[in-house]
Amino acid sequence: MAGLDLEAEYNNRARVPEHAEIFLRWAREAQDYRAEMLKAGRAELGLAYGETPRQTVDLFAAEAADRAPLAMFVHGGWWRSLDPSTFSQMARGLNGSGATVAVVGYDLCPNVSIAAIVDQIRRACAFLWQRLGRRMVVYGHSAGGHLAAAMVATDWASLYPKAPADLVAAAYAISGVFDLSPLVGISVNQDLRLDAEAARRLSPALWPAPAGRVLDAVVGGLESSAFKRQSQLIVQAWRGKTETRYEEVSGTNHFTVIDALADPQSAMTRRVAALARRIAA
Repeated sequence: MAGLDLEAEYNNRARVPEHAEIFLRWAREAQDYRAEMLKAGRAELGLAYGETPRQTVDLFAAEAADRAPLAMFVHGGWWRSLDPSTFSQMARGLNGSGATVAVVGYDLCPNVSIAAIVDQIRRACAFLWQRLGRRMVVYGHSAGGHLAAAMVATDWASLYPKAPADLVAAAYAISGVFDLSPLVGISVNQDLRLDAEAARRLSPALWPAPAGRVLDAVVGGLESSAFKRQSQLIVQAWRGKTETRYEEVSGTNHFTVIDALADPQSAMTRRVAALARRIAA
């Protein structure tokens, strides 16, 4: 990416001046959806999977919960901001398509490292397996896209021998960063605290491709060339052993790209729901 202004390429809040209004809208939509699902008796909020207050899962059950496929949503925020309670509505589309959804929280940088966050999300997946006994698709946005890719590439047999080797058989990564090396030299690294070796070690695009699993890398059509390149990179790096797919969603920026997840009829929801059903079959 020689010649690119990486600070500008990766600064999505500067690229989308209305991001604060988007975050407020998300918070309202999330609050409304939690209230709706609690009233219906289909929400369990704040289930602890770890020892700290942010290590929780909000579980939103499908109507036919006993037979429903399972998906887990991981929020973004550069591993250093935002809260899962802002993203409850990201379960709406899949719930309406017959899937149960877990919206997961995690501790934030700089209080913990990205490596620690990866481990926490792995524990959340194991928690869901222990509770529900189902394999899952992990879908995530921005930092959550990175974490979704990390989950599908995890060697589950070595970590949790009682879980299926393909506990996370598919990932749907939206606007993710899969090669962390460019982040070492920009301001976000004040909180991430990556050096060159850690950045390489935490880059799923540099990991062995997970054979027989599925990865969709999706990005907004209005996003920077750096973010588009990130998704293209992992699709190309894993192609052959992994079933990979790249897509740009026209007319959407780094934040609005995920709004389609709240719509059961959107193409994005239909794709993630199809992956969840495929895993459950």
